Amino acid sequence: MKKNVLFIAVALILNACGAGKALMSVEKSTIVASIDLINVVEDRVQVDLNPGAFTTSTVIFRIPKTVPGTYSSDNYGKYIQDFKALDYKGAELKATKLDDNSWSIANGVNLDKVQYWVNDTFDTENEVEDAVFSPAGTNIAVGSNFMLNLHGFVGYFDGFKEVPYSILINKPADLIATTTLSIEPNRKPDSLWDGFLAKRYFDVIDNPIMYAKPNTESFEINGITVTLSLFSPNNVYKAADLKERMKSMMGAQKKFLGEVDSTKEYNILLYLSDVNIPDANGYGALEHHTSTVVVLPEAMDIGRLEQAMVDVVSHEFFHIVTPLSVHSKEIQYFDFNDPKMSQHLWMYEGTTEYFANLFQVQQGLISEDDFYVRMLGKINNAEFYDDNMSFTEMSKNILEQPYEPNYANVYEKGALINMCLDIILREKSNGEKSMLWLMKELSKKYGTDVPFEDDTLFGEIVSITYPEVDVFLKQHVIGDTPIDYEVYFEKVGLATNDVQESTGYFFDGQIPYMDVDVQNDSVVFIRENIELNSFFEDLKLQGGDIFKTINGQDINLETLRPIIGESFAWTPETEISMTVVRDGEIVAVEGVVGQPVKKVKKIVPLQEVSQKTIDLRNAWLKN
Repeated sequence: MKKNVLFIAVALILNACGAGKALMSVEKSTIVASIDLINVVEDRVQVDLNPGAFTTSTVIFRIPKTVPGTYSSDNYGKYIQDFKALDYKGAELKATKLDDNSWSIANGVNLDKVQYWVNDTFDTENEVEDAVFSPAGTNIAVGSNFMLNLHGFVGYFDGFKEVPYSILINKPADLIATTTLSIEPNRKPDSLWDGFLAKRYFDVIDNPIMYAKPNTESFEINGITVTLSLFSPNNVYKAADLKERMKSMMGAQKKFLGEVDSTKEYNILLYLSDVNIPDANGYGALEHHTSTVVVLPEAMDIGRLEQAMVDVVSHEFFHIVTPLSVHSKEIQYFDFNDPKMSQHLWMYEGTTEYFANLFQVQQGLISEDDFYVRMLGKINNAEFYDDNMSFTEMSKNILEQPYEPNYANVYEKGALINMCLDIILREKSNGEKSMLWLMKELSKKYGTDVPFEDDTLFGEIVSITYPEVDVFLKQHVIGDTPIDYEVYFEKVGLATNDVQESTGYFFDGQIPYMDVDVQNDSVVFIRENIELNSFFEDLKLQGGDIFKTINGQDINLETLRPIIGESFAWTPETEISMTVVRDGEIVAVEGVVGQPVKKVKKIVPLQEVSQKTIDLRNAWLKN
């Protein structure tokens, strides 16, 4: 009787989740996925999925087309080879490939398991168009590393995304797994097999696993256990090299977030790629509820690597707020093969990117001037995208043209949208309320397991904030009116002005003002489409001018080098003469070299502002 009651309960649950009539027996309601990392053949691993018993004649099996956080169609089924559907006697059932990611299996009542081989993505990124973004990709490096973003290895059966998964991995004895998946409680310790559990398919793809030789560090941050696992192919770096910087940075993040506490465990899976071989080259990270996969080049020096980790991981960690806590039903019930995208990328990525910069100035990791430079950089970068495009329309249609090419603007204008909203909230509440306050309020109402309706979020926000927020959202997020950032800077006593900064004669830092013809290194010319410094402008030189002589010396790449070296000893009174080729004609110029400066825009404090304005700016940047 108890068994029958359980069977009916499972049947009702599956029907409620869209399973229809395709019911599995209760005794085999867990899908068992086996991944063999021992017997690797031609850079491929074999995967078996045992789904239990079906009662339908046709079964559809799928590998994801896209996964949350990528906002691109990656078609992971393209990396699946030799797909087979086997009955209980080991004979093949007819399996028809429907598209890159889907197979239809006939005579499903006799289906015992599906079996296929998986190729990885890291070492093919230079060979294919629209390569998978590395942090969402996979790696198979026998004896050293397996990056198991499981959406590239484990698929699902239509109607059974809410069924639990048992993931069994046959693995090399000297490689250890780093993952936030639950360990199977009934498995005996085994140096060659790992067993993990996932409550549903979303949890399978939400918990990547990295296998590598032990190179991990763990630390505690206000109740969160953080584990950093690092793979360095040439053993250049250890996890210990980054531990203190990560601990300091994430401690500052947790202090910034305050009582926000959506996880007790967080893993950072850092893969350092080898630039000398075919390897991952899409640098960045992909967020998950309790972990992030980061890919960066091993060739970076420790200073640049630390700063890259601060910028990248801080962004990904803030995703524990949104979309991992505050998100719509489109995210909660994500359709991996026919996704319905949410309209709220301004929040999922924009709020996260804004917080990743704001917390650094609030917690004293960067100066106010550094923060201004970052925000101004985002204003400049946003100009490369369509500023007359509705952000909500772009979000809902991000996988399609003409919206897809504007995706990266979520990190530029998306962050700036949040900056403006933050300033509005601070202004209307006398400094008390902020975007962080707003996200905490939304977290109280919603959360990891309680999604919001996509069309109702703006109404919820306006109901707990101010009419000015409603106007801003309608004009600049739902609407297509470009933002006048000066209006919002003025509220906190700031403005953007043109200022002059010192620069080199031929270089701005490490960026040259000239270039060399790739076909003929004797042709050295002034770069076009860049802002030239005062040295070139005062001599009336132009972009595209080809250097002929300098101070009587014929110019090519070799003869220019010592002149550049001499320029470091020039004084403003040093005289120079040049001839250049412009539009086929010789043009002679001469004069003093002066003190080279360049024009740059900077965000600067306004003079003679009220104390109330200064207090508002301090609440924004120091609270």
